[in-house]
Amino acid sequence: MKKDIHPDYHRVKVVMTDGTEFWTRSTFGAEGDEIRLDIDPTTHPAWTGGETRLLDRGGRVSRFKNKYKGILGN
Repeated sequence: MKKDIHPDYHRVKVVMTDGTEFWTRSTFGAEGDEIRLDIDPTTHPAWTGGETRLLDRGGRVSRFKNKYKGILGN
């Protein structure tokens, strides 16, 4: 393996959205840096099975449903 071509692999602290913390190894930042997550498995609906909502901005969803009304069985 060539020397001096790989990034430094060191310990960083990860802070979840609820404030819990854990240490892991990463190439991010420098030794001891902190990564604060905006979305994590404890809050994101993809992992929690939460309710998903379809936002209708500018009537796009409504126009789509009207356009394909007969095909979609609505």
